[in-house]
Amino acid sequence: MSRNAQKGNKFNQDVVDFMAARLGDGRIERRVMGGTNDRGDVSGVYLHGKRVVIECKNKQRMALSEWLDEAEMERGNDDAEFAFVVHKRKGRGAKNMGETYVTCDLETLCAIIAGSRWHLNYTADERGNFAFMAREAGIDENG
Repeated sequence: MSRNAQKGNKFNQDVVDFMAARLGDGRIERRVMGGTNDRGDVSGVYLHGKRVVIECKNKQRMALSEWLDEAEMERGNDDAEFAFVVHKRKGRGAKNMGETYVTCDLETLCAIIAGSRWHLNYTADERGNFAFMAREAGIDENG
């Protein structure tokens, strides 16, 4: 195994170990690589009861666009609700895992805040109409 592959594997395991310990959840574990139907690097993570795909990257050069595209593809492969890229922060190791970077796109952030991707079932015009979306979400717009 190449040195870069070893570094990547160690980083993946460090992410799993940190998350399992911090969240107190032994179900969080490394996922076996899935080739063309890859479903991310970490399994057993849930948000609002919905599956989360986590793609881990330990690279010298940041390629956020590529990484997010990969994570989103894996989210679809896993039929998960959310996808994140956890990427190594230079100068931070296993002792500083809490300072590791996590990236998602704005749509995922909105889905997290909303609790799911339910809002994506609507047209752009409907999503842009606050009153309509508030009613659909069961929110009393008058407080």
